[in-house]
Amino acid sequence: MKLFFSPASPFVRKVMVCAIERGIDGQIDKLGSAAHPINQDAAIKAHNPTGKVPTLVADDGMAIYDSRVICEFLDSVGSAPALFPAAGAERWKALVLHSAADEMLDAALLARYETVARPEALRWADWHQGQITKIHTTVKAYSDEWIGHLEGRLDIGTVAAAVSLGYLDFRFPDIGWRNGHARLSAWYERFVERPSMKATMPAG
Repeated sequence: MKLFFSPASPFVRKVMVCAIERGIDGQIDKLGSAAHPINQDAAIKAHNPTGKVPTLVADDGMAIYDSRVICEFLDSVGSAPALFPAAGAERWKALVLHSAADEMLDAALLARYETVARPEALRWADWHQGQITKIHTTVKAYSDEWIGHLEGRLDIGTVAAAVSLGYLDFRFPDIGWRNGHARLSAWYERFVERPSMKATMPAG
């Protein structure tokens, strides 16, 4: 398998955490890429029309994207315990938490693009603040609604939530997401000690 890779992308990190937890990271060749919202990488677009990372090319040549689909594909490879619960309430909880984490990451990336990619004269402060508000409300939901699911569990939802909080530490340290969320912070500090999380710390 080949993965178009960026060491700064939280979505790539989520995929690699899943691969490590499944014990199949050694089967993935990481391809350096230059994904950008404007200047898109032609090598990625040859496999994914959006030009985004992560994009996985399976051993049979099939291109698989986006990160949610890649993670579920990786969950079908190997024999480690599944990260996607098979059925019932636990499956839906994990999938909804996964979605919440991805939506928070979408807001974070849009906020970052607004300040680093958009020309200053075209920036919209209220729109940027709207994305930051989504981050705060999602962190509050993790703390108030999801903490019981997060604690003592490893599934795609907990992986995605941890990766999303790690991205805040990486790109938005001034947000101070730990403030007022002691139990969530304690869970994260335990989860981030997993080898899969340590091996995928973002850079760049």
